[in-house]
Formats: sequence, C-alpha cells, structure tokens
Amino acid sequence: MPPKAKEKTGKKLVIVESPAKSKSIAKYLGEGFVVDASVGHIRDLPQPSELPADLKKTSVGKFAVDIDNDFEPYYVVYPDKKKRVADLKAQLKDADALYLATDADREGEAIAWHLLQVLKPKVPVYRMAFTEITKEGIARALENIRELDTDLVDAQETRRVLDRLYGYEISPVLWRKVARGLSAGRVQSVATRLVVERERERMAFRSASYWDLSGEFATAADESFRAKLVAVDGARVATGRDFDDRGELKAPKSGTGVVPLDRDAATSLAEGLEEAAFAVQSVDTKPYTRRPAAPFTTSTLQQEASRKLRWSSKSTMQVAQRLYENGYITYMRTDSVFLSNEAVNAARKQAAELYGADSVPAKPRVYKGKSDTAQEAHEAIRPAGDSFRRPVDVRGQLGADEFRLYELIWKRTVASQMADAKGSTASVRLSGQARDGRTAEFSASGTVITFRGFMAAYEEGRDISPAEEAENEAERRLPVLKVADPLTGRAIEASGHETSPPPRYTEASIVAELEAREIGRPSTYAPTISTIMDRGYVTKRGGALVPSWIAFSVIRLLEEHFARYVDYDFTARLEDDLDEIAKGHLARSAWLRKFYFGEGQEAAGLQAVVENLGDIDARAINSVEIAPGIVLRVGKYGPYLEKPLPADAPEGTEPQRANVPEDLAPDELTAEKARELMEATGPEERELGVDPETGRAIVAKDGRYGAYVTEVIHEPTPEELAALPVEYYKNGKPKPPKKPVKERPRTGSLFKSMSVETVTLEEALRLIRLPRVLGTDAEGTEITVQNGRFGPYLKKGSDSRSIGSEEEIFTITLEQALEIYSQPKQRGGRTAAPPLAEFGDDPVTEKPIVVKEGRFGPYITDGVTNITVPRDTAIEELTRERAVELLAEKRAKGPVKRGAKKPAARRPAAKKK
Repeated sequence: MPPKAKEKTGKKLVIVESPAKSKSIAKYLGEGFVVDASVGHIRDLPQPSELPADLKKTSVGKFAVDIDNDFEPYYVVYPDKKKRVADLKAQLKDADALYLATDADREGEAIAWHLLQVLKPKVPVYRMAFTEITKEGIARALENIRELDTDLVDAQETRRVLDRLYGYEISPVLWRKVARGLSAGRVQSVATRLVVERERERMAFRSASYWDLSGEFATAADESFRAKLVAVDGARVATGRDFDDRGELKAPKSGTGVVPLDRDAATSLAEGLEEAAFAVQSVDTKPYTRRPAAPFTTSTLQQEASRKLRWSSKSTMQVAQRLYENGYITYMRTDSVFLSNEAVNAARKQAAELYGADSVPAKPRVYKGKSDTAQEAHEAIRPAGDSFRRPVDVRGQLGADEFRLYELIWKRTVASQMADAKGSTASVRLSGQARDGRTAEFSASGTVITFRGFMAAYEEGRDISPAEEAENEAERRLPVLKVADPLTGRAIEASGHETSPPPRYTEASIVAELEAREIGRPSTYAPTISTIMDRGYVTKRGGALVPSWIAFSVIRLLEEHFARYVDYDFTARLEDDLDEIAKGHLARSAWLRKFYFGEGQEAAGLQAVVENLGDIDARAINSVEIAPGIVLRVGKYGPYLEKPLPADAPEGTEPQRANVPEDLAPDELTAEKARELMEATGPEERELGVDPETGRAIVAKDGRYGAYVTEVIHEPTPEELAALPVEYYKNGKPKPPKKPVKERPRTGSLFKSMSVETVTLEEALRLIRLPRVLGTDAEGTEITVQNGRFGPYLKKGSDSRSIGSEEEIFTITLEQALEIYSQPKQRGGRTAAPPLAEFGDDPVTEKPIVVKEGRFGPYITDGVTNITVPRDTAIEELTRERAVELLAEKRAKGPVKRGAKKPAARRPAAKKK
C-alpha cells in the first residue's frame, strides 16, 4: 500500500534568530503561525583539531575547508545548538510550511540557508524578509515572500572562508615571532594599523610655538565684540595650521607672506596698540544656508552615539538591536540613507505638526549614499512604522538607554525631511596703527540664524579640535557696522599657543575613517573595535584609542612581510569583490582560488606568500629605537627599555634594562622620558650577604613584577656530577646518571617601603622565611601570616583574611589574629569596600545589584550571579537596564561546562545549487 499522505494541520512554522524577535513578530501574524528562534547561527566551521581523524590528513585538515575541492566548507552544528535543532525539527514535523524570517542581510541569508540544510524540510519553504517589526512591515513581508538568495549566501560563505584562510595562515607567524595568543584578521589588522600609524605620527610630531593677539572692540554706541589679529603690515599672522608636523613653518601657498609672532613681537605689538585708533576696513555679508544631515546608517549612528551619548560602538549596537527586535526602529545594520515613501510622509507630517508647516520643504528630500557598493537595499535606520511614535509616546515603554537612542534616531529622521536653516554670516576687518608704526589688522565674524528650519529638531555633532572649537565659540552676532566706522580697542592681549599632534582616533572617528576608505561593512565595525581591544592591541584612554607596544610589533611584521594584506586599498577591493559575489557577478570558488593560490607569477596567493617568507628577525620586529643608545623591546612579559652592550663588553655582561610603566602611552615615551626611566633604575642585582643557617648567598633583584630577594642555590658543575657514585642494574650495566633535582630557592617580595638599593640582609632573611607561623586556634588549626599579590594576609586552613599593612606581617600576634577570625568574614578584608555603583533590586532575584572591584576587574553581581563589566564599557556609562540585561544573559547561559566533548563527526553538508 502507498504511504499514507500527511494530514494538513494548518500550522506554519516561522523561524527567526532571537527569542525577543520571535515574540514581537508573533503579535502581528495571523492564526496558524508558530514562531520559534534559532538563537543565531546553528553551525559553523569547527577548529581543525575537532575534525574527525580521517579528515585531519586531507585537504580539509588545515582550515576545515577543502582547499582542493572548490574551498568547500566542512560545517558542524554547535554542541550547544543540538537541542535547539532537535526542537525545531520537532516543530517542523507538524507544519505545512516553513517561513525563514532571519535578518535581511548576508548573515541572515546564511543562517536561513544553514537551517534549510540541517532541518531538511519536506514542506514548502519561503524566505520572508523585513526591515521593521511592525504590523505593516510584517504584512508587506508576507505579501513579498521569495526564494533563498544563494548569491548572498555565497558572499557570506566566501567572507567566512576568507577570514579563516587569512587568520589561520598569518596568525601562527605572529605566535612564533611576537607572542602566543595573537591574531591577524582581514579588517582588524587594518584597523589596528590605522591606530598605530596615528600614534607614530604623534611620536614623530614636534610642536611649534606661536603667538597672536585678541581684543575687545567697541562702537560709538558702546556695542562691543571680540576680534583676533590676522595680519601685520599686510602679512598674514601665522596660526597653528601654518606649521608642519616637524614644527617648521610651511611654505605659503600664495604670494602673500606669513609672519610668525614670538612672545616679544606679540607683547610689544599689544603694548603699542593700547591707545591706538581703530576703524572698520571692510564688511562682508553673505547668506547662510545649512542642510540637514541624512538619516542614520550604521556608521553614522555609531559616530553620533559616541559623540552625543558617549557610548561605544558595541553598546550602541546592543541597544539598537533591542529597539529593532521590539519593533521600535528599522533594521540597524545598513549603509543606506534611503527612506521609503511611507517614512518620508511620516517624517514630513510629524515635522509640520510639531514645528509648523513652514519647517517642511515643498518637495521631499532624497538622499544618496556615498558608496555605490552599498550592501542589500535596506532603508536607513529610522523609527519603525508608517507613522512614527514620538519620544514622549514611548518614554514609559523603554529603558533609559533605549529611550535615549530612540530619541536620537527619531530626531535625526524627522530633521532629515525638514527645511534648510537660513541666516546670514557677517565678516568684518578692522585696523589700527601701533606706536612703532606697524599696522595691525583684526578680524571677526558672526552668524545670525533667521530661520532655524531643521535645527529646531536636531543638529549633528562634529569631531573638531579644541582650536576649531574655540574659533566656533567666537562666532556670534556682530553689531551693525559700515566701512570707516571708528572703534575703540580694549584689553588687547597677547597669548601664546603650541601646535597639537594629530588627535588619536576615537571609536566614532575610526568608524568614519574605515567607512571613508570603504573598509568593512555595517556589521563589522563594532566587532572589529571589540576584537582589537580584546586582543590587547588597543586600549581606551577617555574616548581615545591608544595602541599597545605589542600592536607596534604586530603591525611592523605585517607591513614588512604581509604588506598587501594590510594595504588599505587592497582590503577595500576585497569588500568590493564580496559585493560583486553578492550580486552574482563573481563566482566564489574561482575568487577564493585566486586569493589563496594566486594567478600566475605576477599575482602570488596567500599560500605562496606564507611559504616564501624567509627569515624574520624577531628581535628586530620587537624593537623600537626611542633615543640614541636606548631601545624599547617587546618581551614575553611586556615592554622594557634596554641599552645595548658595547662590542667590547665582557662575555656574560647583562645590558641595563628598565621596565616601561603600563599606563605610559607610546607617544609619551620620549627620548627624555626614556633616559629618565633608565637613570631611575637601580642595579638589577645586589648581593646582601650570606644566610648563616644555610651558607647560601642572599641577593636582591629587580624583576618584571617588582623587586624581590632570593637565595642563590649552587648548581653542581659537570665535574661534580661526574664524580658522583655510579649506580648499576642487576645485570651489571651502569645506570645513566640521574639529573639532580632542582631545589627551588626561597624568595620574598620587597615591601613598598624597601628597594634593591636599601634592603638589608636582616630584612631579606625575614622576607624569605615567610610565611610566619603565629600559632594555632582552639581546634589546633595553624595560623600563618604572609605577603601576597593583593597584599598581606592571614591564613587558617582555607580561610584567608587581609591585614592592614605589610609591616604588620612581623608585628601581628596570635591574639590579634584570633580577634580578626572571630569577626564575620567580609570580602576583600576586614572592611568591605564600598560598591562602585548601585542599581537597585534585580527584577528576577529581587536582590540588590551592585558593581564591585574584583580580582580581574569590575563586575556586576546580585549576590547570586556575577558577570564581568564588558571591557569596552566604562563604569560611568553602565546603566541599570544594561546591568539587568547582562545578569539575565549570564543566568540564561547557566554554569560553565568543563571538558565538553568534541562535536560528533559529520560528513560535509550538501552544497547549495
């Protein structure tokens, strides 16, 4: 008999990425739809070590990608996603149709394809894509279902394989020549290079001094304004822009001369103008027009949130993700500035209602992106829906962070469809003659806004220097002036200035730079910044990105031996090629083959570059000359300064070294600072005497983690070892000589009040004899006192208690120790440190949420669950909503599982057609 046909259930299974998204979508779907989540990707490339034994020796074994067969990836389901996959398969059994509703970009398309490959549905499958989770957005998505776009999947898979080839070929070179645990990446290495190059510019920068004059000038009607000196005897006065990075005056572009003023010239001119008569030389008035900024893309949203909210790119994207998944904004990963007709109408209508009909131009504004290679045709980031909810309407529904970002997006979107700001800019020149005959010209400008237009709703932030900011602050309304009007000068003062080095990148400015160079895409900016910080290549000082010395070593190696792969234009072309693959214009396998194997002798591939590296001088790669005779080395335990030994130095002589403080930025390690650090270092080793009990020498040393004392244990010479009695086997043959067991020397860290130069033998002997036994408690448990990494402490069994100072180690008595142990234990010592922040009770555990300083940095806790504060989040930026979310995520993950088994072997998945 033929198999019984499956009965129709009317159930339609919709799969999205996240549980939050599934809840939002379910509200807008009709009867019969069941929404479930894959919780992100369900499978990926495994580590090569996790491959089945029979594949490790094949062309798949090096990358988990079959490089000999069209770069076919070998995918495995994540171990922690197997239950999720089983649940989805169970849901699919009762369904009549499957709707794959993952995000409408390459990553979302790839997730949908992986679901299709793993679930193997026997029912009709539809691709459902949308950019906003609203009733209208979901309805439009159902009306426009389509098939899976395999070109987008190809582009994502190519990117994944490309990153695997890049990282797995280049990173091992960094491990061998710089340090273990480092990584190279297609975008992360280029981003790190940008930060390092900017620091090199700052290190090479030499400041220049220049002076100028400013004063207050009043009309006959006593209306005053400030003006700045711009010329002396017809020659323009030099400003900071007239000096190069070497501190030298640039050659003038035009025929007019440029005169730099020093202190004497400026002060004498100011004194000579004290009673001078001034008059207006010229007045120039021009119309002022300013257009609104385009709606947000991912890049501009991250930049503006950094400027206005002081958020990191990662924090911005996390908040934006929550807003999108809960139906408040459109999809947040986009490089498009396009707005749909519905959005344009909504913005224009709301602007007219709130700011008046004249605030909206006659025709809608149409924006075009800077790049012609934008990813999939998304909209800009805007409030969701065909009509926008005002910030005041959603304040009660959103957390503090979500509200601030929604308000920013709403303002920017509405302002983008409003009229230009209008006004006039007036510039005035005035002059006067000093007592010594020099003619001084001053200039002032002011802008008057007569029609605010879009500025009533929103004004874009800018990354400007302090000098530019000062100039902008000087722009204000000027009194009505005409040529030849007399003016009175007041408080004309000379002031000196120093030119400033190029500013370090901030998260906002490096995202702007990457976008301007067309490196990376909307989905890569935040992860790239997080990666280079997590790898220790970059740290944040305030908002600035500061490279580490190890980043200098990594970038130098890449520039000298992998120049093509950290070239800005080459990396941008890779992005363009991925876009072409997404459009179906390039074949993935042919492109990967050319990248890895090359194309003829003229275009070597990555494989050939790695195989023909030749010798790399690791010492040279990890060295930077700071001053004549002083070199910075990047060593196993961090950076240090070293004076190379002269050629005639006796054999065995150690060069002089000095540690580099961790908080010293590379551009702050000047030649003068290097010499200061070298001079401040005492002898690396000083012999203090002999321990009368053991006869061993006691020495004081300066180590990587501070000064310490230790005993010198004599190692037997080859002659002494040869003189030891020989042991024999039962057959009469001599046994091989035993290696002597190395005895570990006793050591002790110096107290903060001690130094290598001043510590005495008596003090050293007391230190190496620690821990000191105080006695026992009533149960007979021994109590000791000793010094540790986090300070002096008592120890009784597994119970440790901190004590007040290092000196107490030698003075505390058993009675005092017992008194300490009689008190309840408080974390961190006898008195609990106050929390760094408090956020009220947790909504789940109803216990107070606090931020504490822990052994490995600040962490959030409710007394039950602990989670480290993300590295890119300052304590000051942390909010209650974010703290609650982090704790909830940690609870959802459950306890950390140790010793997880390797994923089961799987044959390669069927390739898409």
